[in-house]
Amino acid sequence: MKVSVITLGCKVNQYESQAMLEQLASAGFTACDSTVESDVVLINSCTVTSTSDHKVRQTLHRTRRGNPNAVIVLTGCMPQAFPELAAQLTDADVVLGNSNRHALVPDILQYLSSRQRIVDIVPHENTATFEKMQVEHFFERTRAFIKIEDGCNRFCSYCIIPYARGRVRSKPLEELREEVAQIAANGYREIVLTGINLSAYGQELGLHLCDAVETACEPDGIARVRLGSLEPEQLSADVIARLAKQKKLCPQFHLSLQSGCDATLRRMNRHYTTAEYRTIVQNLRAAFPDCSITTDIMVGFPGETEEEFSQSLAFAREIGFAKAHVFAYSRRPGTRANDAPHQITQRVKEERSRQMIAVTQQTKEAFFEKQLGCIAPVLFEQETAVNVYDGYTANYTPVRVSSAKDLRGQILPVRLTEADRDCCYGKLTEGI
Repeated sequence: MKVSVITLGCKVNQYESQAMLEQLASAGFTACDSTVESDVVLINSCTVTSTSDHKVRQTLHRTRRGNPNAVIVLTGCMPQAFPELAAQLTDADVVLGNSNRHALVPDILQYLSSRQRIVDIVPHENTATFEKMQVEHFFERTRAFIKIEDGCNRFCSYCIIPYARGRVRSKPLEELREEVAQIAANGYREIVLTGINLSAYGQELGLHLCDAVETACEPDGIARVRLGSLEPEQLSADVIARLAKQKKLCPQFHLSLQSGCDATLRRMNRHYTTAEYRTIVQNLRAAFPDCSITTDIMVGFPGETEEEFSQSLAFAREIGFAKAHVFAYSRRPGTRANDAPHQITQRVKEERSRQMIAVTQQTKEAFFEKQLGCIAPVLFEQETAVNVYDGYTANYTPVRVSSAKDLRGQILPVRLTEADRDCCYGKLTEGI
């Protein structure tokens, strides 16, 4: 039988979708790119905002209309966080949460046998260990994501994810070592370590994120190890010094900011101040002189005054982010912020988004300008036009190069010569 997957949400979901595809393949299913031609369609959901839930419902309806006879499986964060709501989504034949994905194949086979709808959502247990899950391939040709951590203990006031993902649990180092070795053997040059709260890796095992980085750097075939999104307060000076010893570690650090105002951060239940964040960035730039700092910034959080927003805007300009994902606060039922007073109007949120995007676009272009003139190794990923190839430097600067030869999958030195608002352009320094 043919099976396809639709992934909504984050890189962790992408990893888990690939792992479930490989799980299904081992049971005799064949991967298919077309949901219309598939016998089974797996929808791996996100629930980070109310908009995410709306996308899940839309995706279910669209999939059912396009393929009325398919077995549709809904899994992921949405059913885990809101099991009663998910159970009502009758376009899904099998509804499965995050905590018991081992039941995926048995539940599908049971449905195929009985044609009786299955809702199989099991609550998270605080004593649960990391789900044994590995992948051998990934959607991209050159970069593979590896999930090493799941769950979150932080309970930010706007976030539902601890309820969807449970408590922190980490992949044992030996399992990580085996997975990285297999990924390297399959030709991937770069891996990205990812998790729900990646900075918390190993805390229940007596380990640290540094242990995972050092393990991931071991195979000869892996040229680059990159970190996913990090909570900044875990990056002490000692941790940064230890990370700097790993030459394969990419000097790009995605430090989730959310707000550049201390009062707003306190209402968000974030665990750092802007002064602490600034010091961490300074320490990273001292240890990794060519590093990029990227981030997420939320605007329009409940109670955010014009003065607080101005502070956040000024802080973003001061840090000089190489890239920022700017988004407006969206109410999420089940969180404290949903019931907080002084909700911001949509009009104000849109205007603040516009201003923050403008500032972070300026800092991104300034970062690109600083790269010009240097020679940097670029891992080429795709051909975006005839004889035009795109890739990334180690510090995640997007680079575009013209070449008559196929550059995909190669790491080659490029002199960066010019930039626009979206990327840098360069010329190969070797005879290709």
